[in-house]
Amino acid sequence: MFALQRGSTPLVISLPHDGTDIPSALAQRMTDGALRRPDTDWHIARLYGFAGKLGASVLTPRYSRYVADLNRTPDNMALYPGADNTEVCPTTCFDRSPIYRHDLPTDEEIGERVAGYWWPYHHALAEELDRLQEQHGVALLFDAHSIRSVVPRFFTGELPHFNLGTADGESCSPALEKQIADVLGRAGGYTHVVNGRFKGGYITRHYGRPAIGIHAVQLELAQRSYMDEDYPFTYRESLAARIQPVLKALLVAMLEWAKPGE
Repeated sequence: MFALQRGSTPLVISLPHDGTDIPSALAQRMTDGALRRPDTDWHIARLYGFAGKLGASVLTPRYSRYVADLNRTPDNMALYPGADNTEVCPTTCFDRSPIYRHDLPTDEEIGERVAGYWWPYHHALAEELDRLQEQHGVALLFDAHSIRSVVPRFFTGELPHFNLGTADGESCSPALEKQIADVLGRAGGYTHVVNGRFKGGYITRHYGRPAIGIHAVQLELAQRSYMDEDYPFTYRESLAARIQPVLKALLVAMLEWAKPGE
């Protein structure tokens, strides 16, 4: 269901929308457009491929968000009340095109998918955070995402390159938020916002508990920063090579903040 690379520092990187596999029986019900998996956080594990050398743990799912969205609540509560939201088992793509040709998932099927795909990832994430906190006295969670730069369903205009979310300051220490926001402010040629349209999904909000030493942030990266946003969603080495030092600086800043005595 997932791959977990355990690291030696207090940092774990979660990549909940990196997965692309879809079970064959489910794929047979899906539209050709959905099978292109347009809403995947394409190549995000590759983009953060340097993280292991920093000593970070990395958690990567196998299956597509169309099977079960790991960054939604298991009971399907809306992340952004009053706004357009997708479900824990989505039925439409971000452009509102249908995912299914026939046979939408029933409540029973949704429950089975949550049990079989959603919970294993979250059990692994919770256990890793507990391990890191016990070992280091603090645990840091960096929830890494990417999205098309223009998605009218969710936001107007073009998204900034970096979209940092801390649940309006509730999921991490204010000092940590400032430290990593300052890194983004020094990233020449890139735009950023803190707690804009993307404030952090279920993972950031649920696991971020700074009062007990678990600090979580989400980064939603505009895909124009490192890839082609249209099918076949090609990874662009030259773009990635330019933005990776900024991503590395973010993770290093988190680790520096967590050092004893900081």
